[in-house]
Amino acid sequence: MNKNIIDGKKIALKVSEDIKDKIRAMNRDYNTIPGLAVILIGDNPASLSYVRGKEKACNNVGIFTQTFAMPAESSFESISELILSLNIDERFHGILLQLPLPKHLDSEKLIELIDPQKDVDGLTSENAGLLLLGSPRFVPATPLGVQRLLIEENIKTDGAKILIIGRSNLVGLPLSILLLQKREGANATVTVAHTSTKNIEELSLDSDIVIVASGLPNTLLGRMVKKGSVVIDVGVSRMPDHTKKTGYKLVGDVNFNEVSQIVSKITPVPGGVGPMTIAMLLNNVYLAATFSLKKAN
Repeated sequence: MNKNIIDGKKIALKVSEDIKDKIRAMNRDYNTIPGLAVILIGDNPASLSYVRGKEKACNNVGIFTQTFAMPAESSFESISELILSLNIDERFHGILLQLPLPKHLDSEKLIELIDPQKDVDGLTSENAGLLLLGSPRFVPATPLGVQRLLIEENIKTDGAKILIIGRSNLVGLPLSILLLQKREGANATVTVAHTSTKNIEELSLDSDIVIVASGLPNTLLGRMVKKGSVVIDVGVSRMPDHTKKTGYKLVGDVNFNEVSQIVSKITPVPGGVGPMTIAMLLNNVYLAATFSLKKAN
């Protein structure tokens, strides 16, 4: 791998091995195995792929996981009943509602039904509020993974100018809050750009670190970055490619061929932020189990 490419797989493996050791100790000392319940609604191909990846990762580190698959036409009431039953199911320390949901379902209302102490995605209003106040219980896995990449790669964030392109509740907003806080891998000057931002190119050229989470390929082009800056590509999109067995290839939000020639460090797609997202989810499930043990004692 080229020296300026950040190897997310390698860092994620390091994180996962550490979690595996902690889970072995938890099982040995407290006879406890962390558990994750995944709720999957419908048969969205990307969601199915993500869930399989999460199941494999959980099994690799010793987390008990079960996927509760429901038809795409499932009612709000039936999913609500499932969430409330999982809230009191002691086998599961974490509950994950796989997004996106079918259009007829209100994801925000369903997320709010998850017990905040089992909300390993960090999306309930209680957990979002704790993050905003600087006392996070669970940080959403992708922002946490991005921060861990920056720390592991010794990328200076203290006082750095960071531009985040994208303001979703899952990535952009929590990441901006995380990177503003006065702690390791943060304490930066953060700007958040979105679809109505008129001077994105000007902002990106003035940034030390650009994190792109727009969900749109070619959001960031070579002319938009300054030499020696760092680019983190959060996006994943499927593009038709008849040379692949699957019929598609995965691309990010960054024009990798252009940008990689200019910046000092860049994450690839796949193999960058994606593996880190899963690794930090595993970490959140482990944390949820530790919270449960403290509560019991």
